[in-house]
Amino acid sequence: MELTRELEADAALTCVVGAGGKKSTLYELAGRLERTVVTATVRIPIFDREVADVWVTDDPIAALERASADDRDLEWPLGLVPEQERDDRYRGYDPETVDRIAGASAVDHVLVKADGARTRLLKAPNEREPQLPSGVETVLAIASVDAVGRPLEESVVHRPERVAAATGRAVGEPIEPADVATILTSPDGGLKDVPEEATYIPVLNMVDDDDALETAREIATHVLEKRAATHRVSRVVLTSMLADEPLIEIRR
Repeated sequence: MELTRELEADAALTCVVGAGGKKSTLYELAGRLERTVVTATVRIPIFDREVADVWVTDDPIAALERASADDRDLEWPLGLVPEQERDDRYRGYDPETVDRIAGASAVDHVLVKADGARTRLLKAPNEREPQLPSGVETVLAIASVDAVGRPLEESVVHRPERVAAATGRAVGEPIEPADVATILTSPDGGLKDVPEEATYIPVLNMVDDDDALETAREIATHVLEKRAATHRVSRVVLTSMLADEPLIEIRR
């Protein structure tokens, strides 16, 4: 099984949303693809060690064109960001600029962090999220299986009140597999603002042992049971970004 193929990340423009493994997924994919840019439409922690080079520029298209005109060998994967906002994070580009990066002749693939989750395991977007470029071809919606059994509260869930509203689960109650599936198939969750023409793939991450695999399979079953209503899900991908081979299983 090939991770980039099953996640359809060989598209020109792939966005990752959700919680519980966005950044690790981006970096794993970036290392497997050719001529790939890693960037964001929201804030992103410093990621210089995860890519070959990072350019901080408010005009990435001009920077790429200059490099091509100079016949300069670019180092891939390449990080592109407009500004270092603080010691620990970069600011992201607006979605229109990311569309332009994806159209640059030097670039084959663009991988984008398109929302934030503050290192939580599950999330629902607010009214300003996700920040998806109009040309996005693949959207990967991440959720961690480690959320199951934990309380629906801020230490586990980003914006717990929104997850509660989408799932009907009360804040403070234990999160069930069906709740994770609801977020991954809800227009108020992972599907929010995903264009009809884009491929949408739910990804269950942190499938790091047999217990987690059992939980992930239960979540995936719920997701696939809901696909008749969404018409958007062809498969659920189970991953462990701690493993040498992160692709654990495909559920269809």
